Amino acid sequence: MSAVKGNASLQRLRRSIDRIDRRLVPLLAARGDLVRAVAGVKASPRAVRAPRRAAQVIAKVRRLARRHGMDPDLAARIYRGMIAAFIDDELRELERLGRKKGRRR
Repeated sequence: MSAVKGNASLQRLRRSIDRIDRRLVPLLAARGDLVRAVAGVKASPRAVRAPRRAAQVIAKVRRLARRHGMDPDLAARIYRGMIAAFIDDELRELERLGRKKGRRR
């Protein structure tokens, strides 16, 4: 494969990745909105962390990954990172809501 042809293939693949990202980011934003809404019904940081729920989500994602031909370990690693980031965001929202209500949680 020539360098020019390889570069064209690389560019095509990157454009495909970019198209997926344009679809994926709005879904992640919607997920984040829901996570922040959940913070409004939780009473404590412990409830936010919810390890049992996180384990359920990881198990579900592993099943979905298998169904779609993705390595379930890779999907689980991605989701663990995403869950950790959303937990941080939810904890910030819980703190913001506590301050808004005039109390600290």
